[in-house]
Amino acid sequence: MKKVLKGLLILVLVVLFALGGLLGYLTATEYQPEATEQMRLEPYNASAPVLSAEGEISVLSWNIGYAGLGKYSDFFMDGGKSARAADKMQVSEYLGGIYAAIYNAEDKPDLVMLQEVDVDSARTYGIDETALLQSDNAAFAYNYSCPFVPIPFPPMGKVNSGLYTTTAYAVDRAERIQLPCPFSWPLRIANLKRCLLVSYLPLEGTDKKLVLVNLHLEAYDDGEGKIAQTNQLKSFIQAEYEKGNYVIAGGDFNQIFPGGLEAYPNTHPELWIPGVLDDDMLPEGWHFAFDLAVPSCRLLNQPYDPADTVNTQYYVIDGYIVSPNVTVKSVETLDLGFTDSDHNPVRLVATLAP
Repeated sequence: MKKVLKGLLILVLVVLFALGGLLGYLTATEYQPEATEQMRLEPYNASAPVLSAEGEISVLSWNIGYAGLGKYSDFFMDGGKSARAADKMQVSEYLGGIYAAIYNAEDKPDLVMLQEVDVDSARTYGIDETALLQSDNAAFAYNYSCPFVPIPFPPMGKVNSGLYTTTAYAVDRAERIQLPCPFSWPLRIANLKRCLLVSYLPLEGTDKKLVLVNLHLEAYDDGEGKIAQTNQLKSFIQAEYEKGNYVIAGGDFNQIFPGGLEAYPNTHPELWIPGVLDDDMLPEGWHFAFDLAVPSCRLLNQPYDPADTVNTQYYVIDGYIVSPNVTVKSVETLDLGFTDSDHNPVRLVATLAP
């Protein structure tokens, strides 16, 4: 009996030592970005054409689920089991479909904003997804960088992922704006550090800028993080509009747009409860732009099975906020059947007021 107890004690001490070492390592290597950071434009085309302030401007926003959350996939935080694609070939398959949907379209978007783009992650087998999805002028901002994420089992491992904005038009500069993090130590050390990726585009015939804000707000918090991040977003875009600029902010809000609960009731609140957006929360003259006709996101509790209407849950959490001097001509969620991502892309066409 003494030998058994001694063996158990040694085992407990080894486990505690390993956990302590892991916490120490992750604390020492925690990603801690500055409040504002200048992002490199890479690749950069100095001779890229300047976007015209006249005529229509098309924007496409898409959470691509790191090319690991397509139709065959589930996710452990949504009631599923996994956190990565089955293999490198599956990532390449999803990524190829994503590329084709963006760049092989008959009417290619002028501006592309992507969320959950991996550059060197174990969950996507080290593939640099920006290398395939880039255009002439592109900016990437980390919102998740951790040398080892210990959950689920087997562990997710190294993650380097973020927001990616790319266009064939000229870009003056790009900035990463840090958003409030709702998590404290130790949850914070291996968690996302949400941000805004802001691109400033010159406009032909005016000294005003088009301020393009790429965003992916908090998902798995108690709701306070989403509220704090949304409030900072509102303050930032209002300040840019008051400078005389045009503002289009788009991405994955992880909050349901007005009317979304009526169109797609949340029948699985035990698995995930998104926040709710309301028109009254916007500054005067600002507008949401979204599409209720097609869901923009599905719950990842299981691989995609639209025939299973009981367990398949949809949301409308992807869309845009536009400033009063931006007129929305159309907004459409492209129904791609959640083949290559758990989100569908949302396309916006707008004009700018003189």
